[in-house]
Amino acid sequence: MKGKRLFLAVSGGIDSMVLLDLFHQLDYEIEVLHCNFSLRNTESDGDEEFVRSFCEAKSIPVHIQKFDTNKFAEDSKLSIQLAARKLRYDWFYSQLAKKNFDYILTAHHLDDNLETFLINFTRGTGLEGLTGIPAQNDKIIRPLLPFSREEIEKYASETNLKWREDSSNASDKYFRNKIRHNVVPVLKELNSGLLSSFQNTLENLNQSQSLVEDASNLVYENVIQEEGNQLKININELLKHSNFKAYLFQWLKDFEFTAWNDIYELVTAQSGKQVFSDSFMVLKDRDYLIVSPREDKDTQEYEIGEGFETPIKFSFCNVIHITNVNSDCIFVDEDALQFPLTIRKWKEGDYFYPIGMQGKKKLSKYYKDEKYSLIDKLNQWILCSNNQIVWVVGKRQDDRFKITKNTKNKLQIKLQ
Repeated sequence: MKGKRLFLAVSGGIDSMVLLDLFHQLDYEIEVLHCNFSLRNTESDGDEEFVRSFCEAKSIPVHIQKFDTNKFAEDSKLSIQLAARKLRYDWFYSQLAKKNFDYILTAHHLDDNLETFLINFTRGTGLEGLTGIPAQNDKIIRPLLPFSREEIEKYASETNLKWREDSSNASDKYFRNKIRHNVVPVLKELNSGLLSSFQNTLENLNQSQSLVEDASNLVYENVIQEEGNQLKININELLKHSNFKAYLFQWLKDFEFTAWNDIYELVTAQSGKQVFSDSFMVLKDRDYLIVSPREDKDTQEYEIGEGFETPIKFSFCNVIHITNVNSDCIFVDEDALQFPLTIRKWKEGDYFYPIGMQGKKKLSKYYKDEKYSLIDKLNQWILCSNNQIVWVVGKRQDDRFKITKNTKNKLQIKLQ
């Protein structure tokens, strides 16, 4: 990670303070992110002040965000823990984009991994739910994952490191704490090498999951056709595999379905039967299961301008020179645009002229070449001028609007 710009998520607790101390001593380019969830009144404010003071003393830049977590949880109909998680990671990713940093580091460790495994096991899960917390997930990296809570506490003690105790950790109000206080100690008493055994088990489970994914990809090619924004699953080909339920789960698990038995029963159901998630549906149509987005989900086109509400935001700035080029920013010839600009999702027949290439390309072909999943396609926004694609947002600019030697007005368009 040398040469990368790193955010460290620091709560003030022992785990995150050890993470901060290590990376500060190793002389990485770091800045700190701290969330004040306003859940423990003066204690939360004390954590914020502790982190701020520590960073200022070490000349480490620190960014602090205060949330009304209770209100957000009530408005969003989420548990406090899920609300805090959403607030935290939404803010983390907004800071990555805003500051153009590379990664966010969190202080999850081996005991956290064991607790997560036991929580998933208790609630019921598939193989993927038993493979543990990933060491890296997109832009989130967890460098302390191989180390136990005991090792972290020993390091903090030997270095006289200060930290803040979270009083809620002592309570059994939350399910994780019940596992931590009442289950894990018994397991460690039964097996003094529990964490080592657990690491071996995780390695075996991850190897098994890798085999599942390989097999799933091979069968996918023979069973599924991608047509526009639909997946067509050939039932006759699917039933050649006795473990077809496992394949269906593997292919459809990211589509937010929960009624898995209903999906499995579609294979032998009458045509016309349907199963829904919040955003997708599966339809039995003769010899096929057809997966498609629900028609009420984001087919709208949004006009960009002052006073207009849009799902994503842009900033516009006239510039003299092109600088700081990255995936969240393009530079265009302003005079080539027709305002107002709009954003939308892709439509059948869309094409554009990818910058750096000769000629036009169907957007469906571009998505296929970039290995977009159906979900990726449905989540991808397109910036348009008079219905001509200016930018596959965050991915590829259109050549027709690029800056040339004849450009008089250079415009920077940046994703916020």
